[in-house]
Amino acid sequence: MSVNGAAPLPAMATNPKFIFFTDFDGTVTLSDSNDYITDNLGFGHSKRRQLNFDVLEDKMPFRDSFKQMMDSITTSFPECMETLRKNIKLDPHFKDFLDWSISANVPIVVLSGGMEPVIRALFEELVGKDAERIQIVSNDVAARPGKSIDQVGGWEIQFLHPESGFGHDKSVEIRKYSTLPERPVLFYAGDGVSDLSAARETDLLFAKKGHDLVNYCVREDVPFTIFQDWSAILEGCKEIAEGRITVKEAAQRGFEQYKKDKAGA
Repeated sequence: MSVNGAAPLPAMATNPKFIFFTDFDGTVTLSDSNDYITDNLGFGHSKRRQLNFDVLEDKMPFRDSFKQMMDSITTSFPECMETLRKNIKLDPHFKDFLDWSISANVPIVVLSGGMEPVIRALFEELVGKDAERIQIVSNDVAARPGKSIDQVGGWEIQFLHPESGFGHDKSVEIRKYSTLPERPVLFYAGDGVSDLSAARETDLLFAKKGHDLVNYCVREDVPFTIFQDWSAILEGCKEIAEGRITVKEAAQRGFEQYKKDKAGA
């Protein structure tokens, strides 16, 4: 579908009532693939975590911190992928959500601060043939000058929006849909610092319990609802799609649950 001559919007092709945008690493998967290779093949957990804190405290842009992380990895790209295939696992309830989304005409669009070849390969490994139903908007991988990605020290991240402090500004893709004169309800799920640009852009934000995105939403007063795994997201979306609860009620309930959990901690 295109609007007034604009570029086609793939997720609008089936005229859905709902679209689900989601982060990939640590949200669809149990652990973050970029964190994993940084911690195990790059400069390690301690420095990587400090960079995460620097981003949350507005001391540096996410783009710069992520480039430092990826630049610390000299392992060839194929070897990185082999490591990730062996160690990255899918949230056990995501496939249930994917099956429901297909039957209910709820397109899934992955908006990732990571790298498209990594995400595509892991989806094919973990989901199978239904992976082709998932749209991916992400950064890319490029060979360094005079080298091949198959070589040691031969690859680097290629940002989708290099001019942005996010590297990939997820709000850009979401706004293509949110600014439509008649648009679907937009959901988003995320967990960390790469999701900050998307946090305000959709009708209902699912933020993963115990992760950095929750802290950001509380600090910036962004409405959200907590999820532990995709079973909670599936139930929440079903309630809304079936008219049992409104988006506003879901967000209010989610925030009240967060405060209750916080008080009991």
